[in-house]
Amino acid sequence: MKIQHFQHIFRATVLAALVSSSMQSFAQPTDEVVAIVDDSVILKSDLEQGVAETEHQLKAQNKTVPPQQYLQMQVLDQLIVRQAQLEQVKRYGIKPDEKSLNAAVLKVANQSGASTLEAFQQKLDAIAPGTYENLRNRIAEDLAIGRLRQQQVMSRIKISDHDVENFLNSPEGQAALGIQAHVIHMRISGENTDEVQKVAQEVKQALTTSNDPKTISSKLSTSTVKVDGADMGFRPLSDIPTELSARITPLKVGQTTELINVRDGVHVLKLLERKQNDQKALVSQYKTRHILIQPSEVVTLDRAKQMIESLYKRVKAGEDFATLAATYSTDTGSARDGGSLGWVSPGMMVPEFEQVMKDTPVGQVSKPFQTQFGWHILQVTDTRQQDMTKEVQERMARQILGERQFDSEVDSWTRELRANAYVEIKDANLDTKAPQK
Repeated sequence: MKIQHFQHIFRATVLAALVSSSMQSFAQPTDEVVAIVDDSVILKSDLEQGVAETEHQLKAQNKTVPPQQYLQMQVLDQLIVRQAQLEQVKRYGIKPDEKSLNAAVLKVANQSGASTLEAFQQKLDAIAPGTYENLRNRIAEDLAIGRLRQQQVMSRIKISDHDVENFLNSPEGQAALGIQAHVIHMRISGENTDEVQKVAQEVKQALTTSNDPKTISSKLSTSTVKVDGADMGFRPLSDIPTELSARITPLKVGQTTELINVRDGVHVLKLLERKQNDQKALVSQYKTRHILIQPSEVVTLDRAKQMIESLYKRVKAGEDFATLAATYSTDTGSARDGGSLGWVSPGMMVPEFEQVMKDTPVGQVSKPFQTQFGWHILQVTDTRQQDMTKEVQERMARQILGERQFDSEVDSWTRELRANAYVEIKDANLDTKAPQK
């Protein structure tokens, strides 16, 4: 059994263990290093805290707690992987924003019965000074690791157009699209297998020229073979058993399946009609152009703000937006086209940019605003409603396929991270690779 440590910081059961073990760690007069990971160390108190949390989780789930040495080895391995990820977090400078961090801590606070961060801090620090800060730092690390995983793992996931097409044409994809099928369903049953197969072939043949299941049932039923048939009307493929919907998906209208042999007899299906959810994905699009001044080694953030404010005044005074964008914008891709970003759909830009874009009337120039990329001004020159049904469907397919691959890619990435990290375990009894006495 492999211990799944640190699975979800927001579980109330983990919170109780975390607070308890945090108090213990504050009480440690001395500490010792149990492992070195790259430029960081894992202390004995870290390991004891991790073991305490894991034991608490297992007991809360009524699961057996493994022998202490095995538990320590598994928890230490998880701590090593976590520390290797934190080393990457430092390397890439990943930090959660205050809003996201406060929301995450508040979620834990609510689970513990506190309605505000202030009340939560008072509650924890009354138990042991510094406990709230310790917990907050831990959650900040978890959020940063989550972002690191998204950045590193998503870049490893490759989904081709062919993969998307195959998924959308599969029973699962058709069901996800809301495809409905109008089907005739025939079931042939009896004690004698040979007789059942013979009548089933006759039913299949009759379906090629008839859409009347009752007449077929009446005509082909015998004293030893029963033929049941029904017009099922339109039904979502998601409501039809998988083994049957998989046979319906490749059919063209008017075609009949091959004989489907299952426990309760032989089934034959005929597709009469197929239809899709008529609701179209109409999306508001904005024809947008912008000027970006991005901070750099020679341009400070304050200087970037001063420059964009100057350009804003020049545009308002009548100078040509496109000329200024081509001359000054540090977004070289759009600058070549006078700052044009073309038709922009929701979700294509960072939230701050998108909100200003939506709030800016056609023909007007926005006031200077800041995003993670620097300081901008933008102008919306036109808007339209665009049918993006096909694009939405393809995006849905990519998301589903990406989610399928994500967990396996996370495992692969963490194994590589662990293998490439410098790790020195000080206690041979805790080293899974060391020969055990």
